[in-house]
Amino acid sequence: MQILKYKYILFMVLAMPWALLADTAVYEKARVLFEKTDYPASARLIEGLKDKSGTELNLLGRDYFMMGDYKKATESFERATQLEPRTSTHWHWLGRTFGRRAELSSFVTAPGYASKARQNFERAVELDARNIEALNDLFEYYIQAPGFLGGGLDKAQALIEKIAAVDPVERHWAMARVAEEKKDFNTAEASLRRSMELAPKQIGRVVDLAKFVAKRGRTQEADAIFEQARKIEPNHPTYLWERAHLLIEQKRNLNEARQLLQQYLSTKVKPDDDHRDEARKLLAKIHGA
Repeated sequence: MQILKYKYILFMVLAMPWALLADTAVYEKARVLFEKTDYPASARLIEGLKDKSGTELNLLGRDYFMMGDYKKATESFERATQLEPRTSTHWHWLGRTFGRRAELSSFVTAPGYASKARQNFERAVELDARNIEALNDLFEYYIQAPGFLGGGLDKAQALIEKIAAVDPVERHWAMARVAEEKKDFNTAEASLRRSMELAPKQIGRVVDLAKFVAKRGRTQEADAIFEQARKIEPNHPTYLWERAHLLIEQKRNLNEARQLLQQYLSTKVKPDDDHRDEARKLLAKIHGA
């Protein structure tokens, strides 16, 4: 009996690493599928794991989030925070999910979800002051939310130096957002131009300036700046999506917008650039116009 006991213990010790390796392989395959925007396939793999880690639950939550199942996403991220309460990204994604639920819910439930979004963003930043995505989301929350929900320009402004410590270029974008909210459009434009000067090859910086100029009614100038973005990388999903979206908003050059959306849908996109469902809806809207 004693020999059998030792054999069982030895078997368990030897089996554990292989089980962990198997789970790691499944997670890695699911992560690759997520990056390829095959969220259902990624989710199925993670759902098949028995004892999910916080990292695995985070990926599962992101799958649900991208599929629009925000209730399941919330549950996954909450479990991830319980298992790994010191991991900033779990709290950040939980905040994003509550933010999306606030956007989609009624005026009765929206304030509660919005407050939870803020609280989770703040927790994420508290745990990791270099989590730039969490910093940006908290900054944007402070910009957009009214005071009774914890928003405020003063709070947003106080975050700018924290953002600068992680990404000096992003600092100018943040300064532009605050200036724009204050109706100081000259400072806002100068900050966006400085951001583009510091990172001239980043499509997002060029597009930010083009959109700002377009909002000021300077259509031809916006077109010229978008052309700069096209010359940097004509198939970049950010350029294709933002250019098409703006043209449709302005109700002009709809044939160009259609071509851009079709090109966007044929381009490989990452989750952060994934607007494919909305792109299909916009294409249908153009065809029906």
